[in-house]
Amino acid sequence: MQFAWIVPVTICLLMYFTAEACSKGNVSASKVPHGVAEICEKGNMTANTAAHVQPGTNITLSCQLKRLKYREQCKTALFFNGSELISNYGTSVSNTFPVNTYGKHMFTCKIDCEYKKKLICGIDIESGNPPDQPRNVSCIQYGTDGNLTCTWDKGRFTHMNTTYVIQLSDGTDTLCFSEESQSNKFGSLVLSTKLNFESTYRLVVVASNKLGSAFSQPLKFMLIDIVKPHPPNFLVEFENSATNCTLFWHSEVQVQLCRVRYRPLSSSTWNMAESLNTEKCSLHGLEPHTEYEFQVSCKIHPERGLWSNWSAFQSQTPEAVPTGLLDVWYKKQDIDSQTQNISLFWKALQKSEARGKILHYTVTFEALSHGESKAIETNVTTQTNYTRVTPKMDYKITVTADNSRGSSPPASILTNVGIQDLPSPRNVSAMAMGNNSILVSWKPPIKSTASINGYVVEWINIHRKSSPEPHPSWIRLVASNLSIVILEHIEDNVCYHISVFALYQDRAGQVKSVRGYSREEAPSAGPQMYTEPQTNGILVWWQEIPSHQQMGCITKYSIYLQKKDSNVDPVVYDIYNTTSQHSYHIRNLQRGEYYVLWMTALTDAGESPWGNSELVCLESAVDWIIVLTCSFFILSACICSLRPARKLLLLLFSATVPQWYSKAIPDPANATWAKNDKSMKGELSVPSSLLLHNTSSYEEPETTEVEESFIKTDCQVFQDRLIFSNISHSRNHDWQLESSFEKQESEYRPLPSTTDGDSYEQQLPDLYKKMVLEVTEQTQTVCEYIANPVTDGATAYLPSAISPLVTDTTEEDPELEYNPISVFPTTFLTPEFSYGGKLNLDTVRLSCSSFTR
Repeated sequence: MQFAWIVPVTICLLMYFTAEACSKGNVSASKVPHGVAEICEKGNMTANTAAHVQPGTNITLSCQLKRLKYREQCKTALFFNGSELISNYGTSVSNTFPVNTYGKHMFTCKIDCEYKKKLICGIDIESGNPPDQPRNVSCIQYGTDGNLTCTWDKGRFTHMNTTYVIQLSDGTDTLCFSEESQSNKFGSLVLSTKLNFESTYRLVVVASNKLGSAFSQPLKFMLIDIVKPHPPNFLVEFENSATNCTLFWHSEVQVQLCRVRYRPLSSSTWNMAESLNTEKCSLHGLEPHTEYEFQVSCKIHPERGLWSNWSAFQSQTPEAVPTGLLDVWYKKQDIDSQTQNISLFWKALQKSEARGKILHYTVTFEALSHGESKAIETNVTTQTNYTRVTPKMDYKITVTADNSRGSSPPASILTNVGIQDLPSPRNVSAMAMGNNSILVSWKPPIKSTASINGYVVEWINIHRKSSPEPHPSWIRLVASNLSIVILEHIEDNVCYHISVFALYQDRAGQVKSVRGYSREEAPSAGPQMYTEPQTNGILVWWQEIPSHQQMGCITKYSIYLQKKDSNVDPVVYDIYNTTSQHSYHIRNLQRGEYYVLWMTALTDAGESPWGNSELVCLESAVDWIIVLTCSFFILSACICSLRPARKLLLLLFSATVPQWYSKAIPDPANATWAKNDKSMKGELSVPSSLLLHNTSSYEEPETTEVEESFIKTDCQVFQDRLIFSNISHSRNHDWQLESSFEKQESEYRPLPSTTDGDSYEQQLPDLYKKMVLEVTEQTQTVCEYIANPVTDGATAYLPSAISPLVTDTTEEDPELEYNPISVFPTTFLTPEFSYGGKLNLDTVRLSCSSFTR
């Protein structure tokens, strides 16, 4: 700390010597010499002007060489910034050169000997401006304990080193403070000295450089005139009121005058309260629940000095009861004969009307039914719309907005109370205005018993109109307004559904609607079309064009119909009901002809491009019959190829035919005589006439050789009952047959004969394979030619004279096994005997006593 006195002493000495220098006289520029010269070792170079000149000055330069001996002949030349100006043979050269640009310029003298240049001497000339007079000199001191800061306007740029000096005098001493700058247009200097409030000061700014000097006008002041107090500290208090408040502030020095201003943050206009000589201020008439900015500024003397900077404070006023009336609108839609859907919409209150944060809305429904007590239901919502399903009756509905302090006045509406006598406005029209605006105009309704107190204009995008909960835009007008330019929620190239209602007290009358747009174009795409050929024409239906491609209000659809490869203009079908109709039936077209169809959509601005095209042909009736027939056979073949399907068909067939038709025939090849009589030869042919004679005239024929026979293609169907007794272990049997014949027409066809007797032994069992009967409960069905025996208990039903074909009865041929599903019906064809050989009938004894003709 022993050297702490060094800095203050140094500052005092500097101020002393500076003040002393200023006291000897005004600071002035250096004297401008008449010429400048440079003396060098090899020569001298001179200029007829000083080293600092202004632009446009002509300079005469000379170069003189000292006496030097050169073997070769040389030139003496002058150069400007490296470029040669003039050259001359000899020992001296001179030239006049104008200086037209700012800055430092270098002139040199060189000797040029056989392309070798040597520097002799050089001189520098600087070009610039003398300083202008400093203007707009001002000084200010921030706070009573701050330093004096002065600023001024330097004027034009000098392009050379210029010194600015502030001369401050209190009438006794003069202090000087220097500032140097070459680039700033404005000068600024902080004076490191303390001033007092009693003295009067004189301040002058002096500018000087090599070309001259200039002095500002003197500035006289007292410290009270230039001191700017610091901004005061303050706060805002609300006295249990949403519209009144009090400001309190405090400053670091004793101030005698303050001013207050305030404004809502949403406004740029200030409200002022001046000439306050106290440290508080009360304000009235503020808006509730509004953000305000409050500012305070003070100065030391009421009439002199500078105002302090504004100190700012922001605060929100308290809430108050809402005062605005909600603008409510509604939509009603019938659900069925008993219920309806009521949708309510309302606009949020303006901030000045809400007077606070709206916490929720209260909706009440009061049923208006004659002869019954009124039921009031209350509902709360935070949205600006409300939807409710109610019984189909009329209601009085009220809506209020609620904040922390209370509720707004109720807005009420009546839903459809006898609107038949409340006519709608007339001649409603919508005119495109462009720039997202539509002009809607109308005429008043015809005279009504109720008075009109206003109108409601409602509009909604037609693509949102069909949404479950459309949210329209609307505006409420007084009765004198018969037109309105709607701007809210309007876009170009969009179609809007616009409705106008007349208001009769709290009720809305009948509606009149129209479509409108602000600007439109031709649709950018055509509809997507579908076709279906029908008996007498073509059914065409289509989908709506996407909303962003409609480009306005669709006025009609056009269907184009043209024969394929035809040069005739297409037939055009126009559909004007574009909102609900999406299909069209084209009639009276030629069958078997190919037609090409396509569609377009139109607005008032033009027609869209084609949509998709369809090629359609109406087929003839014969073609349909062929297609159905082929389809039936193909379907039948596919079904029959499946095994489960075949079983199902057999079951259905068995259920529809007589019971006897489905009985299986036992295999005669298992008979005992067929297994034992291997040596029997001959052909067997049993005509039906031999078996069906009356037993009274029966004669045993002699052995007959049979070559060929005819059989009946349809057997005579009869039912037989075989009466068997004791046949289980008997070789020779007498049997009786009870039968009832049903004679039918028969067709005969020849049987091929054979003379090969040996084949009888092999083909006789096959004969009985073809005559299969099923014996169930001793009931059999037989042909009129052969009575079939049972397969188990009566295997030897032929006379014993006929030997069995097979002696080994323990083994059975698998091919002779009984097949329950027979390919022959039980009423079978007359058996074909195509065996060679002879049949000796004396060995066969048949009892035909029960046969009838």
